[in-house]
Amino acid sequence: MPVTSSPPSPPSPSSPGGRPSRPVRRRRLLWHRLFFGIWLRPVDIMDEARDRGVWGAAAFLCVVCGTLGTLARESFWAQWRVGRALAVEAVAIADGVLLLASLLLGVVTHAIARRLGGNGRFAPTVTLFVVLFWATDLPRLALDVWLPSDSFAVRVAAWVTSGFGYAFAALLIRGQHHLPTHKAVAAVSIQMLAAVALLKFPTAGA
Repeated sequence: MPVTSSPPSPPSPSSPGGRPSRPVRRRRLLWHRLFFGIWLRPVDIMDEARDRGVWGAAAFLCVVCGTLGTLARESFWAQWRVGRALAVEAVAIADGVLLLASLLLGVVTHAIARRLGGNGRFAPTVTLFVVLFWATDLPRLALDVWLPSDSFAVRVAAWVTSGFGYAFAALLIRGQHHLPTHKAVAAVSIQMLAAVALLKFPTAGA
């Protein structure tokens, strides 16, 4: 009596030929792609970084921007002439304070977005907010190092970069927390306006 062989089992739907599928590895979001992508294709780069915390990039930008901001102050150069060690220590303290203050702004933004009905994750929202704020402020800081803080070019750069930072922050919160545009704008308004007034338009130069 002939033996009938059982029909072959169908291939696994997960992959051709029945082989177990492997998890798709996403491309690493390198810092230079993040920094340039914010200016060249902000919506795409923010979508790519939706569920990634970029703590290193946020800390790096705070250090760079804090250093640039300190170098633009006459008080730093006066301290440098008196004692270089103390001047370097002042830069380190300024960088640390700026990092903590920036992270606090991101935490407040995340908390307000969640209060308005958002559902975004903590680490991506906070770190990307810091990256957006300081990446858009780099042109102004670079000018401020070489030109007087009250010069026309620095003032124009402050207004322009403030506008870009505000718009990018609203886009970030809208995408991360799936909020309508008006709620995303409300989530970033208070802390963005306060930070811009204190950091970009100080009442008195140091």
